Amino acid sequence: MSKWSRGNLRPIKSLNLLSYREIQGLMSSQSEVRKLFRECSLAVLNSGSTEDDVNKLLEAYEDFEIHVERESRGPKLSVENAPASAFVDGRMIRGIQDHLFSVLRDIVYLNHSMSLDGVYDLDSRRGITDVVFDILRNATIVRPNLKADLVVCWGGHSISRPEYEFTKDVGYQLGLRGLNIATGCGPGAMKGPMKGAAIGHSKQQIEHRRYIGISEPGIIAAEAPNPIVNELVILPDIEKRLEAFVRVAHSIVVFPGGAGTAEEVLYLLSILMHENNKDIPFSFVMAARKDSEDYFIALDDFIRATLGEEATKFYQIIVGDAEEVGRSVRKSVDVIRKHRRRNAESYGFNWELYIESDLQNPFEPTHENMAALKLERGLPANVLAGQMRKAFSGIVAGNVKAFGLEQIRQNGPFRLSGDPEIIEQLERLLNKFITQKRMKIDVENYEPCWIFADS
Repeated sequence: MSKWSRGNLRPIKSLNLLSYREIQGLMSSQSEVRKLFRECSLAVLNSGSTEDDVNKLLEAYEDFEIHVERESRGPKLSVENAPASAFVDGRMIRGIQDHLFSVLRDIVYLNHSMSLDGVYDLDSRRGITDVVFDILRNATIVRPNLKADLVVCWGGHSISRPEYEFTKDVGYQLGLRGLNIATGCGPGAMKGPMKGAAIGHSKQQIEHRRYIGISEPGIIAAEAPNPIVNELVILPDIEKRLEAFVRVAHSIVVFPGGAGTAEEVLYLLSILMHENNKDIPFSFVMAARKDSEDYFIALDDFIRATLGEEATKFYQIIVGDAEEVGRSVRKSVDVIRKHRRRNAESYGFNWELYIESDLQNPFEPTHENMAALKLERGLPANVLAGQMRKAFSGIVAGNVKAFGLEQIRQNGPFRLSGDPEIIEQLERLLNKFITQKRMKIDVENYEPCWIFADS
């Protein structure tokens, strides 16, 4: 692999004003935090790669080094043996350099801040929401005088070219209507809406354009920030990342994906189906090309069979009509804006939504935890959605995350069990994802990271 030898970098926007004490905190962070910083930095520097296996990336650049150096003007990064694709004529691409310091801000600085006793109450729902808010505020994702105009787009990072073009078409329609975009910041359905919106914004001569990438350490190697992202924030874990998406969104549009997209849909349904949220308006659209509607047909059938018909009232499915997606989202966002103004609620961060602690606490995808999931028909629908979300979270980890890949390598596939009807529906959906080649980039050699208890 082509590599760039060494050099020093200074922040473009982030972290250019830190006290001596703060910089000392960055430099003395625990070894596991430094390791995490190195891995996330390498993922950012490797932006544009089609590789979604973090272990292969780390092996290819095993001699990559990055260090924080202290100067009176602020922190400086020393980089060695980085991917050459991050540089042009010996200089790092400015967008990548800015993302690199976003990683420093969120991984190292935040871990240092959260280690201070008494700052956050991580044992309470509100305490965790406070963490999410402070991370977003520190990254200036949430700031004063924001409009209600942010559309979160979810979907697969390894999709076909026609599906990618459809996400661009939808993004274009959203951009024409003055709406900004937030995604998981990677390729595929996370890049297309931003690229389309950029054209729509240009046509409307909109100067302030937001293309927000929201990631987390375990997934950033598989979904490195795409070149359109101009605001990047990294949350500590998948649960806080998901909460960040839902709290900042004025609408959520979902495109076909794989297990990760199903996880996101079930997470959102678990929130929207909670009794405390019944009177809060929320915009949730699933959108696909006509020849890709099989993904949502399968997902919709699964939701109906496991969560009941009631769950389907929280979303609409629009097939083959990007313009209709744009119109529908714009109309819904206007309703939400009026609701928040009428109730004196924040435009930039949705404090109203009630999110149960079980959805906030990190789920560690070990074999023991996966086997202990309660996939039972007798659970309340919102609780069952949360349990199934964890099952898909574990499958995502087993597909692309370093920890999950190591778990599978050491102990074999995860074992899932539960109510026979639920398990049958889950098996059917996962088999359809495999048939549709939606589980991983290397689809030809894909081996499931799960089995069912009676298999």
